[in-house]
Amino acid sequence: MPFETIFLDAGGVLVWPNWTRVRDALRAHSIEIDPGALAAADPVVRKSLDDAGMIAAAADQRRSWNYFELVLTNAGVTLSPAAEAALASVHDYQRTSNIWEHVPDFVPPALQTLRSRGHKLVVVSNSNGTVRESFRRLGLAGLVDLVVDSAEEGFQKPDRRLFDVALERAGAQAETTLHAGDFYFIDVVGARAAGLTPVLVDQGGLYPEADCARIRSIAELPDLIGRL
Repeated sequence: MPFETIFLDAGGVLVWPNWTRVRDALRAHSIEIDPGALAAADPVVRKSLDDAGMIAAAADQRRSWNYFELVLTNAGVTLSPAAEAALASVHDYQRTSNIWEHVPDFVPPALQTLRSRGHKLVVVSNSNGTVRESFRRLGLAGLVDLVVDSAEEGFQKPDRRLFDVALERAGAQAETTLHAGDFYFIDVVGARAAGLTPVLVDQGGLYPEADCARIRSIAELPDLIGRL
């Protein structure tokens, strides 16, 4: 199937938390942790939060707070008052600047390859209104055609309305649009509800049972598209 438009989630697909910044926040409260240990805990924690009931019951911003707490505990940090104070500073930064500011080396080349093949690239993200400015700051804005941020629209994935808004703004058709995201019950379920073809970005290889195409990173997406 020829895909004209590619929708991409932001966190866990194009950008990751700046674990060095999180380490520094913890260090300011006399807690030492290797940023690599936080990064290693990340995919496991995201999988633990990928639950249909949990997603239906909690807004994305509340899941974000739980996510960072779980990453810390999975990396061996006790949730002491000092750790909670450090997390509060992380969330302050997230509200104003977006802590999801690490761009892996494979991201820009993958985006450039997709665009060179004629695909329109649209970021469709559950976020807090900071994605567009964050992408400008990170040098990603020029590599995508459009950013749709849930906080600006008033609804979140898996609500199909966010995908519908993105389709309308991109001038795209659902049947020729693919969406790649890292949460099954947010990205895959939402994309299917909107009539899009879903691809699950399964960084840790934790979804062997998934009933959709899977990739470890978007570095694999250009080749996958040719096989779908």
